[in-house]
Amino acid sequence: MSNANSARWLNEVSWDDQGLVPVIAQEASTGDVLMFAWMNREALQRTAETGEAIYWSRSRRKLWHKGEESGHVQKVHEIRIDCDNDVVLLKVEQVGGIACHTGRHSCFFQRYLSAGSWEAVDPVLKDPKDIYK
Repeated sequence: MSNANSARWLNEVSWDDQGLVPVIAQEASTGDVLMFAWMNREALQRTAETGEAIYWSRSRRKLWHKGEESGHVQKVHEIRIDCDNDVVLLKVEQVGGIACHTGRHSCFFQRYLSAGSWEAVDPVLKDPKDIYK
């Protein structure tokens, strides 16, 4: 990723009042939306520098290198920003094909049914107990 050391591009991001920006991870090869997460300035800068997705975990209050436990890293092909500069889109290669901690390809595996309920429509590819030892 180029220009990772120049801070100017980071100043153009519209960070929220907590210093965060929402991020969508999209599979570069298929267009599948894999997950939604947050980044702070350091996470976005390190993502650009390393070429792998690094997010900010709001619950753990720390940087989170996607795949640090599971091995399912996200290799970043492109970093894009929307027209208002307040949402980041990562086009990634999802190593291992699993983005979700439930062992599924995408975190968006539940579909709304007209009966007023949610149904899991994508299969578990690997048992989470085997991913997170």
